[in-house]
Amino acid sequence: MPEGIRFAVLTISDRSSRGERADESGPLLGRIVFEWGGEVVLSEILPDERAVIRAELERIADGGLADVVLTTGGTGFAPRDVTPEATKDVMDREAPGLVEAMRADSQKKTATAMLSRAVAGIRKATLIMNLPGSPRAARENLEVVLPALAHAVELLRGGVGDCGKP
Repeated sequence: MPEGIRFAVLTISDRSSRGERADESGPLLGRIVFEWGGEVVLSEILPDERAVIRAELERIADGGLADVVLTTGGTGFAPRDVTPEATKDVMDREAPGLVEAMRADSQKKTATAMLSRAVAGIRKATLIMNLPGSPRAARENLEVVLPALAHAVELLRGGVGDCGKP
């Protein structure tokens, strides 16, 4: 595993941002990251506002604050679910295989997994991944992609891939 993988965890929820509902998914993801050996350098709760989400993703990636940004929430069909759009706004490149793997695994557990609009992509040297807002689904989805994250971060840091070329 690359040394010191830094994670930012952003919970996207109007109710949690207003203090009306406890954030369960963000702290859970932080614990999983810690147990995996990563470091959570930033944890925030944001409202379902595209411009706010976009600005925070830009700030984190452009400032090199984290290697991986995990968002949780705002990926469904509700009118205020805009996390995927905000993520697409800031991506330089897509990383569709990550969400394909998450959806394929989730589909084995629940028929509603096909309703996820989550995306993943890269801005500068930061990987951004959308996870569901449900604690159980967020955990299951993160566990699917964790085995690939160390290699992804190594490549984003300019490491050598399987083909032997940087």
